[in-house]
Amino acid sequence: MIDESPLESVKSNIAIEFETSSQAKIIYDSILLEFDTAPDFRSSMTLELDGSNILIDIDAEDSTSFRASVNSAMKWIKLALEINNLTN
Repeated sequence: MIDESPLESVKSNIAIEFETSSQAKIIYDSILLEFDTAPDFRSSMTLELDGSNILIDIDAEDSTSFRASVNSAMKWIKLALEINNLTN
């Protein structure tokens, strides 16, 4: 077993493109609170709306916390899309 990982941190910028800017805004507004209140012990995430794109910046201490952050972000977006589809 390896005691120390050579990986010091993981950073990523993720852009998710939506069909329209209004759809992106609805999803952005739906998930913003999740990003603002997510625990940030080993990683941090920021969310930005840019036209029909949602931009997610992740800065994590290690690959495990990075993967958890990506999974959380995708889960929140997927859920918001599903709820939005149910109400339309």
